[in-house]
Amino acid sequence: MREPPAIDGFGGGGFRVAGVWRPGSLLILADAPRDWRPLAVAELTLEDLEPVLNAPAGTVEFMLLGTGVQQALPAGAVREALRRAGLGLEFMATDKAARLHNVLASEGRLFATALIAI
Repeated sequence: MREPPAIDGFGGGGFRVAGVWRPGSLLILADAPRDWRPLAVAELTLEDLEPVLNAPAGTVEFMLLGTGVQQALPAGAVREALRRAGLGLEFMATDKAARLHNVLASEGRLFATALIAI
């Protein structure tokens, strides 16, 4: 049975996930939180997407991307790579994405969460 972690808090350059403080940006994939390199949406590369793009078939339907303090459009190459992989993309400011993560996780949705720290 899946047990997706809840994002309990955010700000100050990191996130509280399932009660544990995690400094820096965050990727949650297959219900496992991990550190994520980008510090700004403009820094996001295809290499940063590799864990999501290489996830086993049927485990990720879309990526929820928190773009920082403000909503920002990810680079065309990022959007195109996800589209080619058959994955949707929802992007918004990180605070909104962190809250939405909890709603989607409670619904049992299959998605990856990628949040740039604020």
